[in-house]
Amino acid sequence: MKHLDSLETRSPQDREASLMAALPVQVAHAQKNSAAFAEILTGVNAQAVTSRAALAALPVTRKYQLLERQQAQRATDPLGGFSTIGWKGMLRPSGARRVYQSPGPIYEPEGAGTDYWRAARAMAAAGFEAGDLVHNCFSYHLTPGAWIMESGAHALGCTVIPGGVGNTEQQLAAMADLRPVAYSGTPSFLKILIEKATEAGQKLSITKAMVSGEACPPSLRDWFSQQGVDAYQCYATADVGLIAYETSAREGLVLDEGVIVEIVRPGTADPVAEGEVGEVVVTVLNPDYPLIRFGTGDLSAVLPGACPTGRTNTRIKGWMGRADQTTKVRGMFVHPGQVDQVAKRFPAVLKARLVVTGEMANDQMTLRVESREINQELQRALADAVRDITKLRADVELVVPGTLPNDGKVIEDARSYK
Repeated sequence: MKHLDSLETRSPQDREASLMAALPVQVAHAQKNSAAFAEILTGVNAQAVTSRAALAALPVTRKYQLLERQQAQRATDPLGGFSTIGWKGMLRPSGARRVYQSPGPIYEPEGAGTDYWRAARAMAAAGFEAGDLVHNCFSYHLTPGAWIMESGAHALGCTVIPGGVGNTEQQLAAMADLRPVAYSGTPSFLKILIEKATEAGQKLSITKAMVSGEACPPSLRDWFSQQGVDAYQCYATADVGLIAYETSAREGLVLDEGVIVEIVRPGTADPVAEGEVGEVVVTVLNPDYPLIRFGTGDLSAVLPGACPTGRTNTRIKGWMGRADQTTKVRGMFVHPGQVDQVAKRFPAVLKARLVVTGEMANDQMTLRVESREINQELQRALADAVRDITKLRADVELVVPGTLPNDGKVIEDARSYK
């Protein structure tokens, strides 16, 4: 499929230079115009944040922290001080075109501008083009999903049917009359539409689809292809918009040009080695909602090499699960960050994984540790550190480097009940 613009095929060196030039400007803007980041980034010299190493030294703000700030400031600033735009009566310039409510509830602003969420890049990669009639089946109710896709479609010159979710028979009737060639929405609802149409003897006019919001495994993608629909995935969130998108190569997802993405060890702010599974952390170059090192809570990993389609940006594997692995053991919450605190006390430790087993009222914890050293002294010291930090006892198993799975799990809940 065609590229949206020349940004997709520029050299990796040019892209990195451009992103690192924009980064200190965005950090300074966030410090000056966002009350939340003025506090979070207190003492940070924005002009020195010109590399990924410097970026990695900044704190990660996770979704639960965004929610906590919004809840604490509901009466005066329902956006929690993160936005630089708002509406009349707020302690910032107006300029928000829409404000959304996502589960939590978390509120997200939308500013003015064409393709605000940058979805056009993903839709172009999926074959959407000017003149296409797009049946948009993301929800238009409170959340931004439908508007993310609609703005991208409009930027490409498409016409949109605001289908929303549900009302399957009515939507199929509209599709029969208007004959859209493209669909945007969840893969599960597209499957329902195809199956219901088949039952009714109706042949859908849809030949291309942009799906998101849930997993679309290769088996389902192949099923769509058998029905005559070429479906592509994109990875976007209500907070930052488009993060990555699928191409005709079908090899992972290519990162969007308007974000800086890091993969960090869950529960920490520390980037992992390329190829290792971790949490997706995004810095978005959006002056209206300048989220700096925003932890999405999603797991993924960087894929080596460049996309065969000529796009030169980094690729990730796509959504690989959730990073929040907090679990309750013997009545106490244990967090991935606590496991990291244990590991960082010992230079010999390379990687740690807390495995929780047992049955009701008989929880057992085992800390499995990849280490340069295998000895009883380190084993005892690790056990003491676990007890000191979590207030719980754990067995410690030392293993050689490369033993633990590369799946992003810091805490594995393997109990027979959950």
